[in-house]
Amino acid sequence: MTFNVEKNKKDFPILDRKIYSHRLVYLDNAATSQKPLSVINAVSDYYKTTNANVHRGIHVLSEEATELYESARKVIATFLGSRDEKEIIFNKGATDGLNMLAHILSVDLKKGDEIVTTDFEHHSSFIPWLMAAKRTGAKLVVLASNENGEIPPDEFSKALNAKTKIVAITHASNVLGTILPVREIAKMAHKFGALVVVDGAQAAPHLKINVESLGCDFYCLSGHKMLGPTGIGVLWGRRDLLEKLQPFEYGGGMIGDVSYTDASWAELPDKFEAGTPHVAGAVGFTEACKYLTDVGMDTVRKHELELLKYAMERLREIDGLTLLGPKEPEKRTGLISFTVKGIHSHDLASVLSAVGVAVRSGHHCTMPYHKKHGIAASTRASFYLYNDKEDVDALIDGIKEAVKTLT
Repeated sequence: MTFNVEKNKKDFPILDRKIYSHRLVYLDNAATSQKPLSVINAVSDYYKTTNANVHRGIHVLSEEATELYESARKVIATFLGSRDEKEIIFNKGATDGLNMLAHILSVDLKKGDEIVTTDFEHHSSFIPWLMAAKRTGAKLVVLASNENGEIPPDEFSKALNAKTKIVAITHASNVLGTILPVREIAKMAHKFGALVVVDGAQAAPHLKINVESLGCDFYCLSGHKMLGPTGIGVLWGRRDLLEKLQPFEYGGGMIGDVSYTDASWAELPDKFEAGTPHVAGAVGFTEACKYLTDVGMDTVRKHELELLKYAMERLREIDGLTLLGPKEPEKRTGLISFTVKGIHSHDLASVLSAVGVAVRSGHHCTMPYHKKHGIAASTRASFYLYNDKEDVDALIDGIKEAVKTLT
């Protein structure tokens, strides 16, 4: 697929919608992405022609649904750089996977153990470990980012020691855009035998991911942030580790044998997928991965960097506007959070919405970071492969109008 923004825009039906007579400028991609027609059709066709429960049925529909579901696992494994599709655990999304890991891995934590994380984690990648520390008596070590929104690798080196059992980090911040050097951090952590759990919800849609070369132990992501349906995500884990872990949920499909006094578990990946899975979601997620593969993740990254550079330059035109996160575009994903002096982010977002520009406002599920820096709330504009410089111009015009109106 040749990358052409105008052509790609046509693949997304919702972008034809008018908001208060204005064209829709969708810049809330870090919250959820829009869906191409191929994904919408894949989900619709599944329900129209194949809908059935998987694995346990002998009839044709069940066999076809099972084939689609397991084929999805293979496609997504390839997309993430895993050579073993049994390392792919389907779930509701990154939040689901991170909570599952925090519960399972905390069984082995004790007082004096340490969990290392960062001060700009999404609540989904912070609260599960905070609660695990409270339950077990382990210590949560929160590394502070610098004024540029970065945590240099040597800060991790100083924090890691024999007490470190888990390093729980985001691959890319959902508020600052900061990209952490996961490979380097994982190498340091593994010297002390610590497990590395990565929240990839903001990285997987925008960067070319190879979980094996990253060197982490677990990687969680959500389909809806990368052109796929809501309610479907993936936990990738190293097979040798997944084999050892006990399941988090119990029910149909995940058992090996059950008696009135005991139970054993099915093999990977089934033992972590209790109940009826989101088959339609997996089918849609497959099409999303295929779409992104056709475009090319390197191409997605290049396009977003161009937009990011342009947007950062234009945002600097506005007096009183402060950008959060790295000043160098190459160190961040395609999102920008900012504040405007004298204007609350909710008011700014309302003005922008009135002219068709959709952004995010608030603390973006990073309340501790905002509190730490005395920021009541911030505005976030996030880009994807169907955005262009005209969308950035619409954002800038809207902010300038808000400044005139609200100050």
